[in-house]
Amino acid sequence: MSDFDQLHRFLIDRAHVRGQLVRLQDSLKDIVHSQEYPVQIQRLLSEMAAVTSMLTAILKFEGEISLQIQSNGPVNYAVINATHEQTMRGVARWDQSLTSLPDELEAMLSQAVLVITITPEEGERYQGVVALDKPTLGECVESYFAQSEQLPTKIMLMTDMHDPQNIRAAGMLLQVLPQDSSQSVMALNNEFEHLVKLGETLSEEEMFNLSVSDILYRLYHQEKVELFSPQPVKFACTCSKERSAQALLNVEKSELLDIVAEDGAVSMNCQYCHAEYKFDAIDIEAIHAGNFESSAARQ
Repeated sequence: MSDFDQLHRFLIDRAHVRGQLVRLQDSLKDIVHSQEYPVQIQRLLSEMAAVTSMLTAILKFEGEISLQIQSNGPVNYAVINATHEQTMRGVARWDQSLTSLPDELEAMLSQAVLVITITPEEGERYQGVVALDKPTLGECVESYFAQSEQLPTKIMLMTDMHDPQNIRAAGMLLQVLPQDSSQSVMALNNEFEHLVKLGETLSEEEMFNLSVSDILYRLYHQEKVELFSPQPVKFACTCSKERSAQALLNVEKSELLDIVAEDGAVSMNCQYCHAEYKFDAIDIEAIHAGNFESSAARQ
């Protein structure tokens, strides 16, 4: 069984460090090929997907999480939305008048911020914002944890772009577990830095070709590592005709009926999966009367 499109959690108990390791392939296809993205954006979305998958596991919640980039650079917007069930979708927008994009993250995302939004099924929505002012996406997300969680965190990201039809991404996250005051902070940090340095010796060839158990043995064979059962990761879009109908509540009914009269229906397209939803005059009346569900049931 392939270790790809799975999130693997592990624990290095003696060092009080938890980890996540994810490798994505098939789950990326509907994201990176949903538009004619330049390779730089495909790489960015792939890295964002790997990070988001690991965040859903480390931030203990049930609901949705959004990793969003807002920028004044050539790439002005990119987002990955995911759930605690490890389903995800994503999209990006860029200046399509440009003939090429820079490879460096800071040049591609000028004056950018990273917005992490957590929407739990129960409880209040939480949002954190950090500047995208580091050379890599991993370092920028580390800054988020330094600000919000105040826990030493290391994120390593890799992409394999050799086969344009089978782009792969991988990520490994290490984080010190919260401890009570009796623990030696200095000792924990020293242990953590040692594990980070070992992790940084992992090559791209090893990351994409070894099994997860072999990767962890290669890096941490002198430690007792507990590897938990993996969780599948897959692409899934949460769009629906009902959700699109909710958006139409923000448009005047008369305006929508004018569109129906001219075009035969109001059409809405999902930016993530390109599903198309059409609404006729009966739908429009039902939406603005607050009983669209009964209208949808007739179709």
